[in-house]
Amino acid sequence: MSEDILARIVRMRREDIERLGLNFGIEIPEKRRRGHIEFLGTPGAILEVKRASPSKGDIAPDLDPVGLAGTYADAHAQAVSVLTEGNFFKGSLRDLIAVADSMEERVKKGLHACAVLRKDFLLFEDEIDIAYRCGADAVLLIARILEDEQLIRMAKRAEHFDMQAFVEVREADDLRKLKVVTDALGAAAAKTIVAGVNSRDLATFHTDPLVPATVRNRLPAKAVFESGIHSAADAAYARSLGFTGILVGEAVAKKPPLAKEVVGSFEAGCENARGKFWKKFAERRDARREACATAGPSNARCPLVKICGITREEDGMLAAELGADMLGFVFSTTKRLTTEEFVRSFAAKIRAACTPEKAPLLVGVITDPESVEGKTAIRLAQEGVLDAVQFHGVATPDACQCAKALNGAKETTSDFACYAAARVGEPSDFDYVAALRRNGEPRILLDAKVEGIPGGTGKTIPESLLLEKAGDLPLWLAGGINPENVFTICEKFHPELIDVSSGVEDAPGIKNPEKMHKLFKILQK
Repeated sequence: MSEDILARIVRMRREDIERLGLNFGIEIPEKRRRGHIEFLGTPGAILEVKRASPSKGDIAPDLDPVGLAGTYADAHAQAVSVLTEGNFFKGSLRDLIAVADSMEERVKKGLHACAVLRKDFLLFEDEIDIAYRCGADAVLLIARILEDEQLIRMAKRAEHFDMQAFVEVREADDLRKLKVVTDALGAAAAKTIVAGVNSRDLATFHTDPLVPATVRNRLPAKAVFESGIHSAADAAYARSLGFTGILVGEAVAKKPPLAKEVVGSFEAGCENARGKFWKKFAERRDARREACATAGPSNARCPLVKICGITREEDGMLAAELGADMLGFVFSTTKRLTTEEFVRSFAAKIRAACTPEKAPLLVGVITDPESVEGKTAIRLAQEGVLDAVQFHGVATPDACQCAKALNGAKETTSDFACYAAARVGEPSDFDYVAALRRNGEPRILLDAKVEGIPGGTGKTIPESLLLEKAGDLPLWLAGGINPENVFTICEKFHPELIDVSSGVEDAPGIKNPEKMHKLFKILQK
């Protein structure tokens, strides 16, 4: 088996330590020269001093660590993360010392100062001592590379120095280790342990913004969304999930003026309906993957399923019984147009018939948020009758503006969950998809584009276009999916979700039970 990126980083780091010692040949202070600032004592952003990464190469090779840290402090970041790994990130303990000293100078001048995190692939307790002497307030401990007892020892060493242990988790075993270390620290864990969930897999460096959503509810109160934050809208998304911190690296290291926007957007936000929807979806996705793995079918044929265009109670109930994860109700002037009365009645019946874990998510599909139909769907989502609104072919509300509107409120009448669907038929249409991603959308439904028809056309997206332009985010696919082609589509594109409407119908809005049975039977083989 070839060595993954994380294993290579750790191996080379061990080799450097054997050759140079735990200080990597750098002269470090004999004693700590500054006071202590609690790491994430207040919810906020952790911004990174970062020159390079394994996935992107050089990011900001000529950056001035002290100057950049000062920019972050001026933007009112809560902490500065300093990369000290040299082989892949081109960091150094010298950077840590310089940044820590600069924060002490800011304290003396009465300026806002940040806590300082040593971010590295730490392996030994004595590295905690070195970090403390260099001026760090917190240390990153990556659960994936540390055995249980070593993780406990290192966290306790951090507690000894009144430092925070920033424990990074991502996988199921990481969460187990997090519980082990918090149990071992007992009452001290509440102050010592801050959990971080990395949206980036350190083995492959692939990023998925839904990973933090999956595990947020299993983390302690102080938890950080790591990686994948490229814009103010991404920061608002992370805050909507209920995270108390974000860690931002590449985006602000390359473009320091962005720091103020990112910090402001995160601080203006709060946990809201949008975040709750994505957590529900992420938990459902993981449950589906686990069920498929247990049953033995290929992951390629195990996507989540949305049956759209529901207009009859029996169709919706059958879809739910067969295993649909989402049901779509069209609030647009097409032949599948539904009514408020039907959706209210159906929502009450399906939720009475199913447990919360089994009940499909209910989505209102709109093509014009200013139309009577669109406003009705939004109102039903605000009331909780619908779980979310699908903005089909139109931009979703700006996440940053929503964050500002909701600041300080747990729930407001304007709070509702939504996601975007983009119609694609040519390469230029993916410019719009890219813009949606910059607007903080963790997932975007791709539908076949047919001029003059918003959806339910029975047409599929050209395969060559998907292969060329879809990118690396898990696919949500709509357009022309039916029992005859679903196996091939799943084998070729491994979609996370498929959206089926006309492919299981006798007429617009009239589902065919035999077609639905056949579709789910193929997916569940």
